[in-house]
Amino acid sequence: MKDMTILKTGIIGSVIAAICCATPVLGLALGALGLSAWLGWIDYVLIPALVLFLVITAYGFWRRERAAACCASDTQSNKRRA
Repeated sequence: MKDMTILKTGIIGSVIAAICCATPVLGLALGALGLSAWLGWIDYVLIPALVLFLVITAYGFWRRERAAACCASDTQSNKRRA
């Protein structure tokens, strides 16, 4: 997977999970759809999902930093050869 794809997936998932962690907002939305019975187990899913997406975001940033450091060292070694 490309670094930006991992980063975008992590950020979008984190934002969605963080918004859904506001259970009253989720309760209103699911209640309007007639799916409020799902709220009994939603906290068991949302917190781990938020943690998972935050880990994916951190991994995306780490890969991006590593790629930038790799490219920076490649350009410095090319300048030394010239």
